[in-house]
Amino acid sequence: QVQLVESGGGLVQSGGSLRLSCAASATFFKLGWFRQAPGKQRELVATSTTTGRTLYADSVKGRFTISRDSAKNTVYLQMNSLKPEDTAVYYCNVGNPSKWYDYWGQGTQVTVSS
Repeated sequence: QVQLVESGGGLVQSGGSLRLSCAASATFFKLGWFRQAPGKQRELVATSTTTGRTLYADSVKGRFTISRDSAKNTVYLQMNSLKPEDTAVYYCNVGNPSKWYDYWGQGTQVTVSS
């Protein structure tokens, strides 16, 4: 059973920064961050692959940076210039080159006040 443990969320003012962390119990080709706001579907925010490739949703490009520590099976999400619309529960997930697995951690709440 894969375990994912997210941390680092909190309450921050608009324009502020937060750094999320997610520790996985094993190594996977891709690690990523999703988020789900109240009343909305879960969306993919950022992806990091073992080949060094990173991908971002248009809504966070230039503000968020995903990185990984392969030795620790840990992925990070540095979030800068936060906006109220970034408010959501953030989840990390893992996958192979063709799909994301259905493994989810408990999530971490990010709240951005205006």
